[in-house]
Amino acid sequence: MERVGTWAAQGQREAQNALARTLRALRQGEAGALAGLMGLCFLYGVFHAAGPGHGKVLIGGYGLGRRVAALRLAGLALASSLAQSATAVLLVLAGIGVIGWTRTQVTGLADGVLNLASYGAIALVGLWLVLRGLRHLWRTGASVGGSGHADPHDHPHHDHAHRHDHHAQDNGPDCGCTHAHGPSPEQAARVHSLRDALVLIGAIAIRPCTGALFLLIIAWRMDLLAAGIGGAFAMGLGTATITVAAALASVWVRASSLDRIRAALPDPRLAARAAALTELGAGLLIALVALSLLTRAL
Repeated sequence: MERVGTWAAQGQREAQNALARTLRALRQGEAGALAGLMGLCFLYGVFHAAGPGHGKVLIGGYGLGRRVAALRLAGLALASSLAQSATAVLLVLAGIGVIGWTRTQVTGLADGVLNLASYGAIALVGLWLVLRGLRHLWRTGASVGGSGHADPHDHPHHDHAHRHDHHAQDNGPDCGCTHAHGPSPEQAARVHSLRDALVLIGAIAIRPCTGALFLLIIAWRMDLLAAGIGGAFAMGLGTATITVAAALASVWVRASSLDRIRAALPDPRLAARAAALTELGAGLLIALVALSLLTRAL
């Protein structure tokens, strides 16, 4: 892991120097300079994401802890990477263009307050998963000890669905009213999925990529802001290649691991407890990594 981090850091430094040279070539009107800039930005994003980073930890940990479709988590990984690029653009436009900050002030804000805010938000997401895991563990424990049943599919709205069904039966097949008695399980699941998506993207996007800030500030000074913005989003796409891979890998690891557990524990209640413990462990991992990064940054 240390070797990977060193390799990634060296690649970022070399790419940063190459970015400055390519911007100068673009300013001088050299042919192919714009395409070269986009390619370099993409590679920079790959190197940046390959090193130690909070985005992979959060996306990968969430995929391990929660049952989520692979394509959906991959989409969240892509959206969070592009959101980081958007944050960098907004920070430079507001900081330098509107407020009149210097490069040091812009990067200082990113490396200081926004960095801490991102780590803190990710730690809270980890604790949130821990609480969910504990809640599901308590429910499955109560089911194992009593006469209830556990939901082997780890569906957070299973109990609501049963309550709604009983309510409908009490009122008969048609209660005569035109309004819904409550959200359906599918509607509630969509709301929670959207909430989770916004939380994950926001926690990652708070802290913009340092390389994108570097590129945008230099591009601003060279009157090449449009090229800088395009390069920032090319970096986001490069970063997404790694975070998407982490997302897909986490979903695969979770699915294969739980399949083995279900095969070894045919009792669905025990399998549900294993799923709850997985969520709890993933949340603890995310929280501990984020708190470690937060402590180092202080």
